[in-house]
Amino acid sequence: MICRHCGQEDFWPFLDLGTAPPSNSYLAADALAAPELWYPLVIRTCARCLLTQTEDFASRETFFSDSYAYFSSFSTSWVNHAKAYVEAMVLRYELGANSRIVEIAANDGYLLQFARQHGIQCLGVEPTASTAAAARDKGIEIVEEFFGVGLAEQLVAAGWQADLTAANNVLAHVPDINDFVAGFAILLKPEGVATFEFPHLLNMVAESQFDTAYHEHYSYLSLTSVSRIFAANGLKVFDVETTPWHGGSLRVFAARADAQSRPEQASVATLLKAERKAGIADKGFYAAFQARARRVRNEFVSYLIECERQGLKVAAYGAAAKGNTLLNFAGIKSDLIAFVADKNPAKQGLFLPGSRIPVVDEQRLRAEKPDRVVILPWNIQTEIINQLSYIRDWGGKFLTAIPTLREH
Repeated sequence: MICRHCGQEDFWPFLDLGTAPPSNSYLAADALAAPELWYPLVIRTCARCLLTQTEDFASRETFFSDSYAYFSSFSTSWVNHAKAYVEAMVLRYELGANSRIVEIAANDGYLLQFARQHGIQCLGVEPTASTAAAARDKGIEIVEEFFGVGLAEQLVAAGWQADLTAANNVLAHVPDINDFVAGFAILLKPEGVATFEFPHLLNMVAESQFDTAYHEHYSYLSLTSVSRIFAANGLKVFDVETTPWHGGSLRVFAARADAQSRPEQASVATLLKAERKAGIADKGFYAAFQARARRVRNEFVSYLIECERQGLKVAAYGAAAKGNTLLNFAGIKSDLIAFVADKNPAKQGLFLPGSRIPVVDEQRLRAEKPDRVVILPWNIQTEIINQLSYIRDWGGKFLTAIPTLREH
């Protein structure tokens, strides 16, 4: 294994989840009679640059196929977050009709739709055909390719040098992180700003969020590692914010290394100090995580077995990638969780990878009245509990497994 940033081969162990299929590769009914490809899911931390990363076993096209089924707009709270982001950036950087915003990993247009409402020229880059089509349906121009230096140069030549670039929940998804980051240094105007949002490694460890590990997540990021990667590829971090999204995320603000008007804010040094204090540079910080994952798994399996003994029907809500990691690490099948409801029509009628639990529409919950509903995307549990509040009408309870097993 070679570090995808610095190229060295000395690693600390972090997490070994055995093997798993790609978490977003949902199965059609006619595929159930065929074998699935399972890949090792092993994560280690580079002892030199501190980038925590998966070991590669397949190309990115394996994980981000034309049938990619994650659509951002199905989470109302996330769409509201995107709207607030656009409004904040418009005010902070005085963006208007002559400005240009480029979003990398634009998904289904959940964010750029609000930039268009402000009259700002915007462009999305999105390699998955399913979500790109949904963005175009919103009237958003999409370039359907993976981003990197080559595409950045093409976009600049086409007149798309950007005042602002947005990259939400994508920095962790790129196998060649150096090429990806270097592309922003090319795409930005001399005083342009790039923002990146990604789950914070400190929260992942503190809250036992091992289910955020899957093959599509090539990297698990701290400000310490991100600052080093950016500096090596023509960007400088000048501000950082924390957000509650996806179990605790960072929003990093970066500019070209030669930008004159973006001095580093105190927030950067403060967070770097907090990471050092938490042990981000220490081998022991990473070594203890495996035991936490096993504890969560064991509690979850024991609970489901006890439900079966008591004759309680268990279903789940949210056919999320993180849920697939949890289910496959725990070895859960449809004998313990009968079905997973999801409001995304692109997933309904399919089966979860690995566990092969059927994905159904929400009406199945009303029809079968399960005693327990496991919330797999625990990061939006408040939204889901409000949406499914009628579960309590028949005495049903909600369940989350992370950071510890909890009934709601």
